[in-house]
This record gives sequence, structure tokens and C-alpha cells, in this order.
Amino acid sequence: MAERVAILLAAGVSSRMNTHLPKVLHEVTGRPMLAYVLDACRSVGVEKIYVVVGFGADQVKERFAEESSDIVWVQQPKQMGTAHAVMCCQEHLAGFAGETLVLCGDGPLIRAKTLQTLIEKHEAEHSAATLATAVLEDPTGYGRIIRDAYGNMQGIIEDSDCTPAQRAVREVNPSYYLFNNQVLFGALERVKPDNVKGEYYLTDALAVIIASGCKVIAVTAVRPEEAVGVNSRAQLSVASKIMQHRIQQELMEHGVTIVDPENTWIDARAKIGQDTVIEPFVYIHGEVKIGRDCRIGPFAFLRHGTAIGDDVVLGVFTELKNASLADGVRARHHSYLGDAVIGRNVNVGAGSITANFDGQSVNQTKVGDDCYIGSGAVLIAPLVLPAGANVGAGTVVSQQNVSSINGKSGS
Repeated sequence: MAERVAILLAAGVSSRMNTHLPKVLHEVTGRPMLAYVLDACRSVGVEKIYVVVGFGADQVKERFAEESSDIVWVQQPKQMGTAHAVMCCQEHLAGFAGETLVLCGDGPLIRAKTLQTLIEKHEAEHSAATLATAVLEDPTGYGRIIRDAYGNMQGIIEDSDCTPAQRAVREVNPSYYLFNNQVLFGALERVKPDNVKGEYYLTDALAVIIASGCKVIAVTAVRPEEAVGVNSRAQLSVASKIMQHRIQQELMEHGVTIVDPENTWIDARAKIGQDTVIEPFVYIHGEVKIGRDCRIGPFAFLRHGTAIGDDVVLGVFTELKNASLADGVRARHHSYLGDAVIGRNVNVGAGSITANFDGQSVNQTKVGDDCYIGSGAVLIAPLVLPAGANVGAGTVVSQQNVSSINGKSGS
């Protein structure tokens, strides 16, 4: 097996998105677009990833600072096309004799399975360059794959440079490339900006490789949904909906019931246990863990940092933020539990809340096992409520008056 690296193109500015944020940092179901491409590369055994950055480079680096052990950041000072972006990596890869994946950092719908197919085809055919293509009903905006009468790859024509006949071609280039690294950089040196935009196109490097007599293969392996580009807010929404469908489909295959998928939103980072039921209009955002045999919703909001045990029931308009709930907790109606640690078999009455912010600091509430919190109670943090405590409806509890709360422990 050849040694393999990846180059991810993440330097561009998206004027159509009308944003000050680098495009690759815009989120799809809670994660930056670039994160999905990084994951796909790692899933197929890529150990070194060269990420080409330009606009907002410092923001991109900061966002991935904690997971960048396999990333080499490469600066593209001026965006002059995809071939120019790859050339910026030349000093890092001049002596590398293996395979180089080249992918777009703003393609969050990429699947590791597609990359694996690309790699297997490339190695089986011993080709100098292999690309994965898609067939779309509406190919507008994509480079077209041009083949000869025998189906052999002849080149790629960018949408803006197509003739009317070429524009009718439905097989497109969604920018999944695998090259012999030495062949790639040899071809890049011969690319010229002879196009409408005056840019250096990576697709022209393929034309150079073909003209030199090297073998170039195009395998139709990309599903239409994977080819969805993100160049506008509307396209970002489309990509998010596709990703949401994937997330929910995987959860359901693993034993989670989602009553109304169209009216449920689950973050890509969420983990949900077997036989848990997600009712309609539930919104789960961030790194949230839910155990087995739970019932969540309807209209529940679970925020980042929340961890829920088994057999927990959260009802209508219940909100959790950075909260830990042990097995058997019940919070059925209009409750807010923020920055809280809730013990086993605790009942939280309708409208009860933890008052976790005092205007300056966020404080924690700890509730022991088997407590009963009556309706409309306010637990003022910082607070430790002992096991078995019974808080009457409408009670305001602070650490100063906790000793007056009756409970099984006698406190």
C-alpha cells in the first residue's frame, strides 16, 4: 500500500455567503464544514493533512488547534485558483513519492466510503491520477467530464468555459482527486491561466497528465447528495438537511426511535442510546449524551455538555444546559436545569429551575438521589441539596436555607 497524504483547499472567500467568517468554518449540524473532510481523510488512513488557508487563516487554525496533530497549515497569500493552492504545498511535498488526495475543505457531505472506492480504483488501475465523479440531473456550475467514444477520460471543462454541447453533459467533477504526487507537481508546473477567470485550474493539470500519455481514470462513485456544493446560505441549509437525514438514519438503525424526523434536529456530535424515544420538535445541540430507554420531548431543548443516564423522561419545553442527570430522573414540564448534577430518581416538578447565573458567575447545583422538587421551585446556585430532600412547590432554596428542607435524611 502506497503512503498517502491529503491536501485540503480551504483558502477561498465566499462572496455569495456575505460573511466575515471563513467559509469552511460555517457549521453543518453543529460542526464546521472542514471537520467532516478531515474526518473522511482520517477514516481512510491519511496520516498527514496539508490544509491550504488564506482568508481568515488564523480563525481556521484556532478552531482546529486542539485536533491539529496531523495537520500542516499552508498559507496561500493570494487566491489564484485551485492549481495555485496545491502548488503552495510544493515545498512540503517536493520529495514525496506516494499518493496525494486533493479535496475541497467546504465539502461536508463527503463520505469515507467514496474515498475508499477512489483509492481502490486508483491502485487497481495503477493510474497516475484518478477522480471520483457524479451524475447530476442539474449539472449547472460544475466542471463537466469529457470522455471519448470508448468512455476514456479526456479532460474536464469548467462550467464557465463549456460549449453548449459540453454544458449538456451530466457527469460532473465534484473535486475528489487522487494523484501520484510526483506526476501531480510535474504537471502543475505546466499549467497556464488560459481561461475566462484567468486562474490556475487543477483540472488543467489533469489535461497535462493525459496529454503526456499517463493513465487517468474517472470512476462514477460520488452520490448526487455528496456533490452538493456550499457557496451560499441556501446551499448551506440544503447541506445541513442532508446531513441531518444521515444522522437520524444512523441513530434509527442503532435502535433509537425518532417519532417525527422532519421536525427534529440532532447535532452531529450527539450520542443516543438504544430504545430511547425522541418526540417531535426536540432540538439537541452540541456534545450531548443520552442513555437507554429515555423519552425526550416533545419541544425539549438539550444543550452542549449535557449527559443523561438511562430511563430518564424529559417533557414538554424542558431545557438542559451543561447538566448531568442520573438514571430515573423525571422532569416533565417547563423546567430549566443549567449547570446541574442531578442524582438518581429525582423528580423535578413543572416550572422548576436552577438559577445558575448570579450576574457575574455561572454556578453549579447538585441534587442528591431520590429528591423531590415541587412545581415552581427555584434552586439558587451554588447549591448542594442532600439525598432525599423534599422541596415544596414554589420554594426558593439557597445554600443558606437548605437546612430547613425536609427529606428522608432528616436534613
